[in-house]
Parts: sequence; C-alpha cells; structure tokens
Amino acid sequence: MKFMMSGLPSNDPVPTVSLIVPVFNGGQAFERCIESLLAADPPPHEVIVVDDGSSDGSDCIALRLGGKLLHTDSRKGPAVARNLGVGAATGDLIFFVDADVTIPTHALATVVAIFHNEPDVDAVIGSYDDEPAASNLLSQYKNLLHHYVHQKSSAEGFTFWSACGVIRRTVFLELGGFDERFDWPSIEDVEFGYRLRAAQRKIRVCHELQVKHLKRWGPVSLFHTDVFRRAIPWSKLIVQSRRIENGLNIDHQARARVAVSGMIVLCGLIACFWPPALMVLAGLVVALLVLDFQVLNWFRHKKGICFTLRIIPWHWFSHFYSGSAFASVLGWHLLFDRQPPLWSINQAPEPSSKRMKMPEP
Repeated sequence: MKFMMSGLPSNDPVPTVSLIVPVFNGGQAFERCIESLLAADPPPHEVIVVDDGSSDGSDCIALRLGGKLLHTDSRKGPAVARNLGVGAATGDLIFFVDADVTIPTHALATVVAIFHNEPDVDAVIGSYDDEPAASNLLSQYKNLLHHYVHQKSSAEGFTFWSACGVIRRTVFLELGGFDERFDWPSIEDVEFGYRLRAAQRKIRVCHELQVKHLKRWGPVSLFHTDVFRRAIPWSKLIVQSRRIENGLNIDHQARARVAVSGMIVLCGLIACFWPPALMVLAGLVVALLVLDFQVLNWFRHKKGICFTLRIIPWHWFSHFYSGSAFASVLGWHLLFDRQPPLWSINQAPEPSSKRMKMPEP
C-alpha cells in the first residue's frame, strides 16, 4: 500500500519503505529500536528483523513487538542478515537501521520526501544525533564526533552507512547487495558505498536525518572496533581501490592530523635520547591543536572545557592508531601482497546465499 504525505498532490503516490534491522543479542537497546520504528509517522510499509543467531531472546522481542522475523540460523554477520532482509522486502525503498539505534518519528517522512522530490537520488544516509544515550566519556566523545563529521560533510556523499541508510531497492539488487565475505560488523556498508559511486549512483547526506545511538563504548571495545573493524579493512579498501575520497573522516585535514600525530610520537621517542627534539615536539603539538581547533572548539561549546580537555588524549590517540593501521596495510601491500584484491568496486559480488532476488510482479 502506498501512503500519501502532506504537501504532495493527493493523487501522487510516494515510495513505500521497508525497514530492515539485523540483530545479534540486541537486548534492551534492540527493544527500544523496534519501538521507535513502529512509532514512525507515517508508518513503514513493513519492519523486517533478521536475527543473526541471537541467544538472548531478541527474536522473541521482535515477534512480541510486531516485526516480521527472519533467521540466518547461525552467526553469519550483518551483511548476510541485511541481504536476507532485502530478499524478503517488498518496499520501494530499503531503510537499514542498526539494532542499537532509535529513529525520530519523522524519519520516514524525511527520506520519502527526498526520494519523491529528487528522482536522481539513489541513496540517503543520516548521522547520529548530538545527544548520545550512554553518558560515559568515550560514548559521548565517539558518538558526538560522528555527529560532527557527518554534519560538517558535503550533501553529496561518497559512501553508504547502514546504521541509518536508505536506498532504492532496485539499485541495491542491481549492485548485488553487501559483500557477504564481511562476516562480522565491519565496513560492508563503506565497501558498498564505493561500488555505488563506481556505478555513478548519487548518494545524499541528509543532515536533518539524525538517529540516536544507544551503544556504550569502553576503551577496549572502541579501540578494537576502530582498528580491526574499521581502520584496517577500510585501509585495505583504499589501497586496493587506489582511491582516497576527500570527505567525512578521511579528508585532507584528517590526513594532516594523522601525519602530525605520527610525527609527535616519533619526536617523543627521539627526545628520550636527544632532548633538543622536545622543541620540535612542542611545535608539533601546537600544530595539531591548530588542525583540531574547529572540532575541539565545537566540543567546548557542546560539552564544556573540562570535557574537551579530557577527550584530547584519546582523540589524538585515535589519529595515531588510525594512521598506523593505514601505514601497516600500505606497507604490507607494497612489500608482500601479490594476491588479487579481496573486494572489487568494479564488479558486484555474487551473494553466496543467493538470497536476493527481484520479486515477481
């Protein structure tokens, strides 16, 4: 059934939306997620939950709250789960939402209006909002930084984001969906976005589309995710595709900050044996403060000076470990890697599950 939106001609149908949520042991956050989806105004065409081998009763939560439930039978990763959901979807638009995210009531109206009014748009991504649910320092820092980066980005995107990303179903199917070789949460959405761009599809960053992230980050979980689930695989994708985009958190300034953070560490080590290097170190610290001025000043306005001072060590540490990950991947590729690339942005993957198909008319 097509729903109508106020402000559009009553005889002009707008796209229907299938919401797809992969879940693995989602807990209370998942329950809040589904409640927010079902409270959307206008309501979605369907809500499809794909349980990826949960052992905490997440499937029961989905059934109790009224979502359509599918199973992967065992832990296979969100790429497989999302592809399975798309294979069962019948909406014109596929709206992917992570299981630890809640959407505002107007989210569907916002994206439907974009696709209805801008027929050249193939995909839309949003951002986290500026009020993260978890109150601890790293959760506030990470989610607010994500909000800042997406809000400061151009309206024309270069990648996809599956925590809050919408795409025309026909386009998703045409490009083969997410690469199922990503069997853990990683950069399956980023890789798909690279293929979208390679196919000359238009991705729109909608700054008004903001969702709330419920995840609580700790030092170990944040470091492990940033390095092993994001930085290393994304570096491999950049090296193998031979393309570095100038947007989001890999723009020119971000690369400069990474380089300066590495020089700070190097100078610090040299200073242990040659004290005059401390003068160079001080200059580099000032340079990094200048490069980070905009984001740190934004944090100061948002959370105060004490919060900002507390997050600087981790913020600079994140520059360093992201740069180290890229340098390691590049070095390995130049010295040892003679294998064909794991991912190709010029050819859509063939889903091993064969789950995705165009529904019969």
